[in-house]
Amino acid sequence: MFDMKKPMNRPVHADPSHPVVKSGKIGVLLANLGTPDNYDYWSMRRYLNEFLSDKRVIDYSPWVWQPLLQLIILTKRPFSSGAAYKSIWNEKDGESPLMTITKDQTAKIKATMEAQYGDEVMVDFCMRYGNPSTKSKVREMIDAGCRKILFFPLYPHYAGATSATANDQFFRALMDEKWQPTTRTVDPYFEHPKYIEALAQSIERAYGAMDKKPDILVCSYHGVPKRYLMEGDPYHCQCQKTTRLLKERLGWADSEITTTFQSRFGPEEWLKPYTVEEVARLAENGHKNIAVCAPAFSADCIETLEEINEEIRESFEEAGGDTFTYIPCLNDDDAHIDALSTVINENLAGWIDQS
Repeated sequence: MFDMKKPMNRPVHADPSHPVVKSGKIGVLLANLGTPDNYDYWSMRRYLNEFLSDKRVIDYSPWVWQPLLQLIILTKRPFSSGAAYKSIWNEKDGESPLMTITKDQTAKIKATMEAQYGDEVMVDFCMRYGNPSTKSKVREMIDAGCRKILFFPLYPHYAGATSATANDQFFRALMDEKWQPTTRTVDPYFEHPKYIEALAQSIERAYGAMDKKPDILVCSYHGVPKRYLMEGDPYHCQCQKTTRLLKERLGWADSEITTTFQSRFGPEEWLKPYTVEEVARLAENGHKNIAVCAPAFSADCIETLEEINEEIRESFEEAGGDTFTYIPCLNDDDAHIDALSTVINENLAGWIDQS
């Protein structure tokens, strides 16, 4: 047996040559989508290749998809994607906004866990695509003595292309470990009261700072092919429920809030209505003052800072819209950190003394 109160030890009665074992910690590993290391062509190509080669993201036959990806898409797309990243890049720290925000979130959650549990809980983050990799962070946690790891994909809603692929990568990392830790993965938190409250507070603050209340709030969620819904993915239903719960918390009428989906890719039909088309339709129908939020994203990223605040804004204005207000993601807002920390504590139940 091991003395779990000691950071490094050998099994009782073991030979002195037995390797020293670190033990006794619990790891909380936060996971986000990922980010390129830079916005140059080769950095973008490496990142896009990893992302678009994931069968959870693009599930076409590799015999059809890979030639198209390698010979056509990855020849051109790194340039356009690189330009988009350059427009939002955190030049001061040499990283994407998603990386900066995820670091800030992790630091605040780490401080919360330390205040509750001291050094018993280790908090870190990884990316599904790019760096820091899931595999490297799992290895670091095990090396640090984590015999239990809580894996937390930072997606409020479950989708095969987000939560599931993050979990896949976590499980693949565990496959390489001689002594696997006990693990748990966190359920989606799209209807958690503290998440809904944090969303509502962010909307109320944004509206309170405006001279005129917007005609409608557009809740823009990242899209997936409609086929995924038909095949059993619950993402669409969970997004609709978040909008409903947010509406009820705000005390609004149905006409004051709507659900749309963005980031369509490829020729097949995706979840509708498409945000870029819906904001134009709203403008054409007399809704000249709108606000847009992105409840499916835990942190601002290329899809919010560039796609929503530039491309979708442009669609609205070209259709005759006057005022377009993008409401930032929850990021490292204190109410968001409290919600995430609460979800973590709920999932640590039975692993650690929470009295």
